[in-house]
Amino acid sequence: MIVREHLGKLPRSRVSEIKKRIRQYLRFRTEVEDFQARYLSGICTQKCFTSQVSACCNREGIATFFADVVINVLLSSGEEVDTLIRALLNDRGGVKCVYLSESGCLWRLKPIVCEMYLCKYAKESILYSEDVLRAQWEKLRRREKHYTWPSRPVLFDRLEEIFIHAGYDNSLMYFHHSPGLIRVKNRYLESHSAKRT
Repeated sequence: MIVREHLGKLPRSRVSEIKKRIRQYLRFRTEVEDFQARYLSGICTQKCFTSQVSACCNREGIATFFADVVINVLLSSGEEVDTLIRALLNDRGGVKCVYLSESGCLWRLKPIVCEMYLCKYAKESILYSEDVLRAQWEKLRRREKHYTWPSRPVLFDRLEEIFIHAGYDNSLMYFHHSPGLIRVKNRYLESHSAKRT
């Protein structure tokens, strides 16, 4: 609701600017989705989704970055955002992710942690038996860090800053609240300032 509220107050030109910032990330996500669809969807659908035993959609296993929410709201219709809010308001607990419906994830673009998660079975079935596929997946994992690991300026940190500068705060703003991620950022800043002096 915070994200929807703030984006709704911004001029269209500023929203367009933010959308431009996420284009490269969206291309990366398309590549990940293509890889998953081509090599893993059959395994994942058969092993987990249809049997409803999926560990990847376990409530305790879900970690959502604030930037995930920003990107999803930017891509979603008002009705899709309403559906997510209703899911939260009607949550009755349980072990499954609140956003998991009969037809799959309610998000237009799943949180990155969900997208990049592979269970042991999927890894053993495909990645550990195919060197080429394992190398492709590892390359995607390394590219993920360009958006989510602040050892350099990263998109997810920048998206949080837009909202922080506007006076918002949220527990999902891990790049500004997580001691571990703050340490990674500080190491980058220290090494960067040392190079300049």
